[in-house]
Amino acid sequence: MTTLSADLAIIGSGSGNSLITPFWDDKRVAIAEGGVFGGTCLNFGCIPTKMYVRPAALARVPEEAARLGVTQRTESVDWPAMRDRIFARVDAISAGGERYRSEELEHVDLIRQYVRLDGPRAFVAEDGTRVEAERLVIAAGSRPVLPDIPGIDLPQVHTSNTVMRIDDLPARVVIIGGGYIACEFAGIFSGLGAEVVQVVRGERLLRSGDADISERFTRIAGERWDLRLGSTVARIDAAADGRVTAEVHDGSGSRGIEADIVLVAVGRTPNSDLVGAAEAGLDLHPDGRIAVDAFQRVLSAGEPVPGVFALGDVSSPSQLKHVANHEMRVVAHNLEHPDDLRASRQEAVPGAVFSDPEIAMVGLTEAEARERIGAEHVTAKLQDYGDTAYGWAMEDRTGVFKVVADRRDGRILGAHAMGYQASNLIQPVIMAMSLGIDAYTAARGQYWIHPALMEVTENALLGLDVPQGPHL
Repeated sequence: MTTLSADLAIIGSGSGNSLITPFWDDKRVAIAEGGVFGGTCLNFGCIPTKMYVRPAALARVPEEAARLGVTQRTESVDWPAMRDRIFARVDAISAGGERYRSEELEHVDLIRQYVRLDGPRAFVAEDGTRVEAERLVIAAGSRPVLPDIPGIDLPQVHTSNTVMRIDDLPARVVIIGGGYIACEFAGIFSGLGAEVVQVVRGERLLRSGDADISERFTRIAGERWDLRLGSTVARIDAAADGRVTAEVHDGSGSRGIEADIVLVAVGRTPNSDLVGAAEAGLDLHPDGRIAVDAFQRVLSAGEPVPGVFALGDVSSPSQLKHVANHEMRVVAHNLEHPDDLRASRQEAVPGAVFSDPEIAMVGLTEAEARERIGAEHVTAKLQDYGDTAYGWAMEDRTGVFKVVADRRDGRILGAHAMGYQASNLIQPVIMAMSLGIDAYTAARGQYWIHPALMEVTENALLGLDVPQGPHL
């Protein structure tokens, strides 16, 4: 058995890959990756999905144009060309990153195998290679959940890891799930012209979001594709011509839905089990995440394990790339400055769902705020896009922006948006929350360009019942 010694060992090549800074140039580093180099965001998540979201949005342009007296049409959608364009870029970045780590850096050992923890700061690869390190970072990510459904292993059944590389645009796709990933792919496939049937166990989509936004989105989604609420897929069977039949159960019985593919998008699970975290004595949350302290140090029996850190989906409650990147910067600093530890920020964490329409959120929902500080202290404003000048220009009928604040001091508690460019419109509120700017000052302490769509954000802030400040 080969044993390697390292100053730093990293499990995972997503955000963990960026830990290899110039600080380590004269030290020994080992990085292990059993999957595709570059992690989920690059290969299966944020980046390629958004590269599909954009053409899906363009394919829908005729619908919007018709409201404005302009006649257009989408003549065709070339799925293979889109797929090849997207993954020619993604695969080149992945391969280039792997080549750089394995061939161009003499102080880095790249282990292209899955590994399991073996001691406080050690792991063993599939071929028996053992790595012992002074410091260890677990950045092993997460993977799609596969429910226990008969037929789940059929080749026509996909997860987000595989569905973007299929040969052709399916005529009909059944999507199982009602969260971020399921709703994004429902928007993509429906926008590109596929018939989408989305099967959801609950009574609304994006249930963890603010109720006003979730309920509106559920209604709109039901108008844009076939939405089966309160339903489950009991089994998936092979059908004629290479298709499959999904047996869908609802309150009135069961029926078979024939489709070209089934996309399973019911959530993701941290890869802590794949690295043997429990067997190594590390503390785990009930959902399988590795427990860390404020400095991203891994815990065992409630105490930090010396020299061991974790970041990203394997430990974070937010399965978001921007959170993993922030945690990476914190861990990088703490590795390089052990006497000057910095804590990761867990407040004002935003997210977005790039579906149709787009959704963005940060902080507390109105219901969470009422429960946390008392209903009498909560003020909220729901602002329609269509009540602003640019909203008139768009003839917008669905967009909405909501801000929640503490009426006692104007502290912004959360914001939730649905509609065109929602992920951009929410950013000023994220900044205000992060920098401690109250709602009154955020609304009145700066100019807002008229008649830009950003007036939606401004008007939501202006509508809150909060104490006045010095600005007019």
